[in-house]
Amino acid sequence: MIEVVIDSVRVNLMTPQRLIVLREVNGNRYLPIWVGPFEAEAITVGLQEVAMMRPLTHDLIGHILAAFQARLVRVEIVSLREDVFYGNIVLNQNGKEIEIDSRPSDAIALAVRARVPIYVHPAVMSAASITPEKDIRERPSALISDERSSPPAPQMDEASDRLDVFKDFLSKLDLDLDNPDSPPPSDQPN
Repeated sequence: MIEVVIDSVRVNLMTPQRLIVLREVNGNRYLPIWVGPFEAEAITVGLQEVAMMRPLTHDLIGHILAAFQARLVRVEIVSLREDVFYGNIVLNQNGKEIEIDSRPSDAIALAVRARVPIYVHPAVMSAASITPEKDIRERPSALISDERSSPPAPQMDEASDRLDVFKDFLSKLDLDLDNPDSPPPSDQPN
């Protein structure tokens, strides 16, 4: 399994969907996962450690686990089938490891609250990750300089070029553009 961290939670102003971008801990790959607005909000609240008046669903799940002496060990994104991600919540209860099927968005929301690692199966990373730096190096560019000279200061065009890989990824998504009510693929089964 490949450990990842949450790089960012992105908003698409054209749809209600959100994009969770996971970054490989010991590498340079990114895994974008479309989630719903409520799931993204739950993750963001957990990341920002916002104190709520009453427990939200993921806080409640954490309280239930504690009441049954179960400890969240890690969460995993284990497969990708037909543009749908599948995950597991891995618990330890009395020395026994228990895996529970979960949507990755719910698993991630629990992970940020419990401060446990997030892992991605290598096959999922191979199938769905992107590598911005690699994509930039593969394109011919005037930004490549002699290694002996000091690198130029980043320019706005260079920053825009780095974002192009995300634009390329999003443009390759299989979206039903003839039907604007059709949501993009997410981690939620249909």
